[in-house]
Amino acid sequence: MTEPIPQAHVWQVRVYWEDTDAGGVVYHARYLNFFERARTEWLRAHGIEQSKLAEQDNRVFAITRMEIDFLKAAKLDDELDVSVHSVARNGARLEFDQEMKRRADGKMLCRARVTAVCLEADSFRPARMPGWIKDKINNAEAMHNGK
Repeated sequence: MTEPIPQAHVWQVRVYWEDTDAGGVVYHARYLNFFERARTEWLRAHGIEQSKLAEQDNRVFAITRMEIDFLKAAKLDDELDVSVHSVARNGARLEFDQEMKRRADGKMLCRARVTAVCLEADSFRPARMPGWIKDKINNAEAMHNGK
């Protein structure tokens, strides 16, 4: 059964020259990098380090689907809040809802729904997430809900 986790995690980033095209507008592929880093920090905040996951549990996550809405342009020197608003999970899958807002005015710039699956690190075959990951996510949800 898929259950949403309401807790939001926000990762902050500033737009640098390397993130932009010649006009100072963030290049579209960089939004994917920003979303990836926010998801990684969400996992890290919940005690899930991907390098240890691969080494100790023979598991990695791979993105299988992304649905992205580009709404407004981020520009050079903008400070951005990149968030993970909810995560749904089942045996081998995590689904992330993410948003990117400009900090100065709160404008929504981009949003995405991302699906990641758990794979065996050595064979890249689908595999169930280790129980300790589900426990950490469930504990985070319980703390957020005051249980």
